[in-house]
Amino acid sequence: MIQDIEPHHLDNQYRPLPPDKDSIVLYYEDHAVLMKVSEEGIAFPRFSDLERLNGEIYEESTYLFSVDEERYYLADGISRELLSDFRMENTEIFRTAEPQHYAFAGITGYQLYNWYKNRKYCGRCGKRMKHGEKERMLYCEACNNMEFPKICPAVIIGVTDHNRILMSKYAGRTYKKYALLAGFSEIGETVEQTVAREVMEEVGLKVKNIRYYKSQPWAFSDTLLMGFYCDLDGNDTITLDREELAMAEWFEREEIPVEPSRDSLTNEMILQFKNGKQ
Repeated sequence: MIQDIEPHHLDNQYRPLPPDKDSIVLYYEDHAVLMKVSEEGIAFPRFSDLERLNGEIYEESTYLFSVDEERYYLADGISRELLSDFRMENTEIFRTAEPQHYAFAGITGYQLYNWYKNRKYCGRCGKRMKHGEKERMLYCEACNNMEFPKICPAVIIGVTDHNRILMSKYAGRTYKKYALLAGFSEIGETVEQTVAREVMEEVGLKVKNIRYYKSQPWAFSDTLLMGFYCDLDGNDTITLDREELAMAEWFEREEIPVEPSRDSLTNEMILQFKNGKQ
């Protein structure tokens, strides 16, 4: 999956050291990121690449995290060389880009970019938020409100019935591949209750034997995904929620039309079942 970057290691402890010339700059504009794409893969600019036109970049950047010994910083409103090899690319590139540890750093930085962008002002009193010095936090001096990075818990659900698994396609989205049922946890419920509720809401089925598989950070949507398998409990007739899903149907293990990809928990869970490991 996208976060599996071994032997590289993401260190997300907040250590706001000042950047140097070799530190990596992550710069985003909405759904685009500044990078260089070549036959060797993707690369992000270093401070030395941007300092000539951005004299204040060392003082105005925000420390994000490190991967191995390389420190990553978020920059805002930079000027770029007209003939530079660095271009703005859609963040969807991180699903498949190599090297994988750069792709994971890029999408993790994108999650923090969105959080900082959306938390400039206090939601309680409207004053400008300030950066915490000892932890990754924004605080308001006027009313003492504190904000921490947004993480939304959600479930991925493999509903099985002996040799069959239920797969679906989303309604009204650009993503057209087969997926498993999924949904966000609501206030006051456990993630196991989320599994049962989402299955009932989306396809009208009851489930039992809900069991945890594994989790995945999914920075494309500020989400922490938790994967579960569960067994059909009773009738297998599907009642489709057409506002959420374009289709849902049962697939025999041997007929699952999904190929391996490196990015998602959903893909791994489908293949685990297809290969007889669940």
